[in-house]
Amino acid sequence: MASLIGVSSSPLFNHSSLLFSSRSNSLSIPLQLKSGRDRQLLMLRVHCSSEQVTDAEKESKTEELSSPSTSSGSSISAYNWCAALGGIGFLETSYLTYLKLTESDAFCPVGGGSCGDILNSSYSVVFGVPLPLIGMVAYGVVAALGLQLGRKQLPLEIEEASGRFVLLGTTTSMAAASAYFLYILSTRFPGEWCLYCLISAVLSFSLFFTTVKGLGLEEVKKELVLQLSVVLLVVAALTNSYNASQPTSSEVTELPYFATEITTHSTPYAISLAKHLSSIGAKMYGAFWCSHCQYQKQMFGQEAAELLNYVECFPNGFKKGTNMALECALVKIEGFPMWVINGQVLNGDQELSELAKVSGFKYDASSVAN
Repeated sequence: MASLIGVSSSPLFNHSSLLFSSRSNSLSIPLQLKSGRDRQLLMLRVHCSSEQVTDAEKESKTEELSSPSTSSGSSISAYNWCAALGGIGFLETSYLTYLKLTESDAFCPVGGGSCGDILNSSYSVVFGVPLPLIGMVAYGVVAALGLQLGRKQLPLEIEEASGRFVLLGTTTSMAAASAYFLYILSTRFPGEWCLYCLISAVLSFSLFFTTVKGLGLEEVKKELVLQLSVVLLVVAALTNSYNASQPTSSEVTELPYFATEITTHSTPYAISLAKHLSSIGAKMYGAFWCSHCQYQKQMFGQEAAELLNYVECFPNGFKKGTNMALECALVKIEGFPMWVINGQVLNGDQELSELAKVSGFKYDASSVAN
């Protein structure tokens, strides 16, 4: 911006003369105007300010910092965190997938038998696919995307924006699923612990918040519709899967009561354990149509099963609108079979060794022989 300082009569001047003030960073340029006989010297002062350039540079730098693709600080760091957390989750779910496919028991340092009950429950399968396998794929995708985005080397010529889009959608779905599973854990398995479930939930939430931090709130707000759609889709899919897997009264209109036959013979150990369970008041709650209840009795054998305190929850058969026996309703049966030993609840069929451990049974072979 130029400002007029003064006009005065003056003789001719040297065109090359320029007046510069170092204190004000301004340049005074003398101009000669001719109008007939009059000669006037016009002094124009031009401020050599770098404010406009600085503002432009600031705008440029702001645009660069606001763009996740060019941010080499927080974004790359967030991608590395995603890769690390995704790798840990991948290892955990790979271990659980192996156990699920081989039908092996998980090592549960916290929670004991309840941990295994949760991992082997009907909630551990979604549309017939083991839940740990789905988690393993999800964690693997996040870990791979974190590595590729951090290096800015996406395969198949995928644009970085598309990679960030997939990463946000994946971590959002994982966080939504973890929140849903925590709800199931608190309502369907009250008072029980599942260390692997809690670790997976912590990892999922950490991945989601790390992704949000790396992309920036402004970028995430643009994809709010995507996130809400993913959350609704995950909740709807899980609810539909679990509702379909749970037996309902509408599936069977009437089923008369029938006695089940036990074909196996009892070992001395099974007989001693059955006597011990009966003596301490341990009870097994079941239903005549329950295959797991039948399998549990087969584990004890014919002789030992007759010694158990077994409570039939549908002694008069089952038909639409039938309520289970009052004794079963009072203990809030959630699945069959269910054991209550010294106040501790065990859901599902149990190994004899687990029942002995929970009940405090010590087997003495010499006393049995005598």
